[in-house]
Amino acid sequence: MELKKLLAVAFVLFFLNSFAQTSLPIPTNLKATYTKGTRTRDGKPGANYWQNKADYLIKVNFDPKIRLLSGVVDIDYTNNSPDSLKQVIFKLYPNFYLKGGVRNMKISPEDVSDGVQIQKLSINQQDQDAKQWQIDGTNMTLKIPALPSKQKMHFTVTYSYIVNKGSHVRTGEVDSGAFFIAYFFPRVAVYDDIDGWNQHPYLGVEEFYNDFCHFNAEITVPGNYEVWATGNLKNASEVYSPKIAARITASGLSDKVTDITTLGDRQAGGITKPGATHTWKFEADSVTDLAMAMSNHYVWQASSLVVDPATKRRVRVDAVYNTDHKSYFEVINYARKTVETMSYTFPKWPYPFPHETIFDGLDQMEYPMMVNDNPVEEVPDDIELTDHEIFHSMFPFYMGTNETKYGWMDEGWATIAEWLISPVINPKVVDEFGMDVYNNTAGNEGDLPIMTLTPSLADASSFTDSYPKPAMGYLYVKDMLGDALFTKALHYYIQQWHGKHPMPYDFFNCMNTGSGQNLNWFWKAWFFDNGVPDLAISNVDKQQNNYTVTITSIGTKPVPIDLALNYADGTTKVLHQSVSCWKDGAKTYALKFTDSKPITKMVLGTTYDPDVDKSNNVWVMK
Repeated sequence: MELKKLLAVAFVLFFLNSFAQTSLPIPTNLKATYTKGTRTRDGKPGANYWQNKADYLIKVNFDPKIRLLSGVVDIDYTNNSPDSLKQVIFKLYPNFYLKGGVRNMKISPEDVSDGVQIQKLSINQQDQDAKQWQIDGTNMTLKIPALPSKQKMHFTVTYSYIVNKGSHVRTGEVDSGAFFIAYFFPRVAVYDDIDGWNQHPYLGVEEFYNDFCHFNAEITVPGNYEVWATGNLKNASEVYSPKIAARITASGLSDKVTDITTLGDRQAGGITKPGATHTWKFEADSVTDLAMAMSNHYVWQASSLVVDPATKRRVRVDAVYNTDHKSYFEVINYARKTVETMSYTFPKWPYPFPHETIFDGLDQMEYPMMVNDNPVEEVPDDIELTDHEIFHSMFPFYMGTNETKYGWMDEGWATIAEWLISPVINPKVVDEFGMDVYNNTAGNEGDLPIMTLTPSLADASSFTDSYPKPAMGYLYVKDMLGDALFTKALHYYIQQWHGKHPMPYDFFNCMNTGSGQNLNWFWKAWFFDNGVPDLAISNVDKQQNNYTVTITSIGTKPVPIDLALNYADGTTKVLHQSVSCWKDGAKTYALKFTDSKPITKMVLGTTYDPDVDKSNNVWVMK
């Protein structure tokens, strides 16, 4: 056998052996996906991987005066699973406000409602008796004739509900002339290879899990309202005056910020075409949801940029807001810079959707191509909120993660995005989101492993396990691998799973395979195990200008070593060692360096290095 082949075989054997040495504990229902061939241990989707999909045609009318939303949704549902389905579960998310409903967030009494009213439901054009379905909170179970594998079924649902006035939990009235409306139509729940039907109820705190579908929406509102939504507006020339339609087109071709509608336009009139009502038509493909927003008094700024030099594809970025909120004046620039940084720096993946609209609402919540963000007072908060919510375009809207079970698979990414992108937008911003909370709660009885299912979390862990802890995990791996190899591994994960539903082990295994390294030692310690981060300076030995600083890992959570040297002249220098120094289970690390400048003290730790006991992190030189 020639030398190249021998080396290749040796590498493969070494690679496979390294994976065998450290394994991650895996629940039986997830392990079963390997047996079924829907997923693989190297992270790729298996030969038998499948996911269901649907085509939606949504036609709704919304009356802002009485907040009544009514309409019809037609659904062509395709069963790609190997199973014959005897029932279909629908999600009725507005039932969050249903009287007598179970919620883990408070709402005001005025918003308690009768929930979604189903006036009519048909299967393959055959009307169904109400006895065929049962509504339990936000889940509706419908008995159906058997739907065999690889077959389709058509559902038509005529429905209505009252949009909430206050208690703005991700959706509802913003003011008397502005609304952000999400989760507004009956949809088929996810049926997957892990759990079958997603029956987790929506209680308020938990987020969502939806299939990738094709949407057409026709939204009828009073004639003086504008509508923004997921997808492309297909009939701009029918609803907008020619000058506004021309501005929209121009903004999609220009790097500069275009004022599409202004207060002057509002005062002059003629933004929309004459008419008592208009029907706004949007289309979106391969997205997990469709949300919409509308207003009769907001202004609209837009800009666009090339996100893919190879294809010259452009993305339009929008800021739609109330001019009373001065902080929103710069949001268009923050949003544009976020999309640019995502495309070219981190995660260095061309922004996947045709537009991103930031709407001045009453929450801090993401949707495909839409963001509902409240105005804030401080510039750093504005920047961090904007880039956090936009980054969700990748996770979960491009990567299809199950937010309900694994909040860390999307919120952790949005958190590291805050940390990395905010200083790009404004170098004065040091984003420490979540670090104080983890430093103050690490190791207490409520501090649970990240891999704990999100609905089982409580107290501080419901925040730390979704936001700062996974973000630190991603950051430490990025540091350990280096930017180039980390990007290669992350892109491998994205290439394998975009438009699909990755589970946690798909992520871990893809990062291992994509980097060519066995990272299970770190995944296990940081994501699976209990324990705390706790480093100490246990000894400093100085021989002339040669130093040996002994760092002891008292805790069991691996964190980087960042040692700040404070010099007599008032300057500082930081020495760094990635978490790889703890890979083999060592409890001490000797940091050796030579320095001729007089050092007054050494301080261990930086912003992103949590430590439960910082009393032993300072060494004063004698």
